[in-house]
Amino acid sequence: MAWTVGRVAEAAGVSVRTLHHYDEIGLLRPGSRTSGGYRRYDDADLDRLQQILFYRELGFPLEEIAAILDDPDADPVSHLRRQHELLTGRVKRLQQMVQAIEFAMEARSMNIRLTPEERFEVFGEADPDRHAAEAERRWGDTDAYRESARRAARYTKDDWLRIKAEQEDWNRRFVAVMDSGAAPDGPAARELAEEHRQLISRSFYECGYDMHRGLADMYMADPRFTQTYETIRPGMAGYLRTAIHANADSHG
Repeated sequence: MAWTVGRVAEAAGVSVRTLHHYDEIGLLRPGSRTSGGYRRYDDADLDRLQQILFYRELGFPLEEIAAILDDPDADPVSHLRRQHELLTGRVKRLQQMVQAIEFAMEARSMNIRLTPEERFEVFGEADPDRHAAEAERRWGDTDAYRESARRAARYTKDDWLRIKAEQEDWNRRFVAVMDSGAAPDGPAARELAEEHRQLISRSFYECGYDMHRGLADMYMADPRFTQTYETIRPGMAGYLRTAIHANADSHG
């Protein structure tokens, strides 16, 4: 079957002028011509064009593509294997670039303005922006999210260190209550649950009792949050959820 230059250009997504240029430089000469001199491309020509376009997508110059395709020791399978390796490497690099861009976007959305050294000093290996994109998607249109972003944008390294110290102190005291054998809905646990709510309100956004209940449920429903507390002390996520609900109930 012979194809006209227009049909080939349309099928391959290139211009007729491009095909004319490939013919002029000897990169892709049509298999035949009509009596009137019009180009006609056969299946072998289309295979070669596909190879050309693959290598062009990978950034090879036309002269180098011609040398590769005209290598007498190369066969079609070798070309495909090489292109597969090159494309796989390119995809990996692009994925790394996408991840870097996403990380930058998440960091900017949270407006945590710390140097890498300051971030490590404050957060250690925990990435404060790890779930920022998801948080913005889920709660970005809420007043609580907007208030949290406004406060975070103003915080200095010392502010973050203070918040971290307060949270670590609360963690220690909460674990101590657990270790004492106190009931999660008892007065000691409820008191610390109330302090937990106030810490959120003081540092990030106004956290009412209904919102606090929702957070407590999320601590158990989302494995990532569950793991955060389970790492501190096994059973902490469920214990905290019960304490938060009990505290909310006690405040009507």
